Amino acid sequence: MDSPLPHTADRPTSDPQAAFLLDRYARAAARRASWEPLWRECYEHALPQHAAFDSGATAGTRRGDRLYDATAADAVDQLAASLLAQLTPPWSRWVGLMPGPVLETDLADALAPMLLEASEAFHAQIDRSNFAVEVHQAFLDVVTGGTGCLLVEESTPGAPSALRFTAVPLSDLVLEEGEEGRLDQLYRRQRLTLAELAARVPVDRIPDTVKRDGAADPARRFPIIEAVTADGAGWHWRIVLEEGEPVLLADGRFTEMPFIAFRWLKAPGETYGRSPVMKALPDIKTANKVVELVLKNASIAVTGIWQADDDGVLNPGAIRLVPGTIIPKAVGSAGLTPLASPGRFDVSQLVLDDLRARIRHALLADRLAPVAGPRMTATEVLERGAEVARLLGATFGRLQSELLVPLVRRCLSILRRRGLVPDIAADGRQVQIRILSPLARAQAQRDAEATLRWLETVSSLGPDALSVVDLPACARFLADAAGVPPVLIRSLPAVEATNG
Repeated sequence: MDSPLPHTADRPTSDPQAAFLLDRYARAAARRASWEPLWRECYEHALPQHAAFDSGATAGTRRGDRLYDATAADAVDQLAASLLAQLTPPWSRWVGLMPGPVLETDLADALAPMLLEASEAFHAQIDRSNFAVEVHQAFLDVVTGGTGCLLVEESTPGAPSALRFTAVPLSDLVLEEGEEGRLDQLYRRQRLTLAELAARVPVDRIPDTVKRDGAADPARRFPIIEAVTADGAGWHWRIVLEEGEPVLLADGRFTEMPFIAFRWLKAPGETYGRSPVMKALPDIKTANKVVELVLKNASIAVTGIWQADDDGVLNPGAIRLVPGTIIPKAVGSAGLTPLASPGRFDVSQLVLDDLRARIRHALLADRLAPVAGPRMTATEVLERGAEVARLLGATFGRLQSELLVPLVRRCLSILRRRGLVPDIAADGRQVQIRILSPLARAQAQRDAEATLRWLETVSSLGPDALSVVDLPACARFLADAAGVPPVLIRSLPAVEATNG
């Protein structure tokens, strides 16, 4: 069982192990280097306020001065907000626990109320935590860079929630993919002050030189590498001091992966994900350049280009083109005359409208945007849900396996250790994790609608045809499709006793 901060091993610091980890990190970082130019362009054009790959940026620094068109930035915000609303809607039950397939019926019925209480405790802790804030930032990263990461930790005692979340920037991550296609090796590079370092690792593990330098300059930051790797029995967690001689500062284990890394689209042979911004990047850069040229052309149209004779009276450096200005000139000279523009840039608006439409289409802003009309019929609601499920079907499957299920298992591990949920393991056999987000319910609603149409057709055939229908089983199926809590459904023995 893991701990809030993994325990420190009772053995001397292993410098060869630290050197080995740094060597593995260096090789993985070298393979990641080819992605950085592409990521930098994506963030500059679609998420300029994020200083992920700007090493010299500080909090509050102005960014995006070279960005002239905000279509992509607005579409990225809308897509990230749609993912938040469709996958993990705040203050809503987007996940549940249900008995697994190996349990007997009577045991499953007895376990259902306990699982309902556990899922309610899970959502209560999620709602009181900073989950909505941090997961939205992770969604912005996955939409822009193709890969997002969410760190799930146990908060300090006395905090409003037992869970604490941190969106890890893509610039800090180095990932390695295992044999089964999972991201089972993760490295995170940070620069921490001495006080921050002492809060993460035991003080007696910190070298004396670091203590001395940190005491002399409290603002100085020391580079560390945090590594989490799968070893078959869980997850091995280590922190290595990168500065000077490699030193292993902490060593521990987790039963569930604390860093939840997930991808938008995975190309064959690649570790990091591909994002919709990468697909639309040519149009985004072209639209940005067109708007820049339009603004330059507008500035020329407003101020104009002027020429003047060198008559010894007119001083071009002292001229200010403002209303009411009197410009002196020599008698008989032409003075200051405008220079005709060589051409017009009227076609730019046609090109720009087409580019912006393609950007919105690639980032799903034209299909996942809020409804413009005042009302929607029930059929329109179902069709809109089906369209969203179709558009995000492949991405949702990947996000469910790489984000939602590992996230729930990690949170339940923390809550189980705190005593807030029963000692149950969501292993998929005895206890299953059921995703109840709006996107997951879209398919269930279509199945329920097809079942209702079939029942109407069978009912129209007469009592003999209706006798072949198992109505209690149909009611249970419709309740399951609608997300009705299991405690509200009577068990089969109770129904039989009542009917008897």
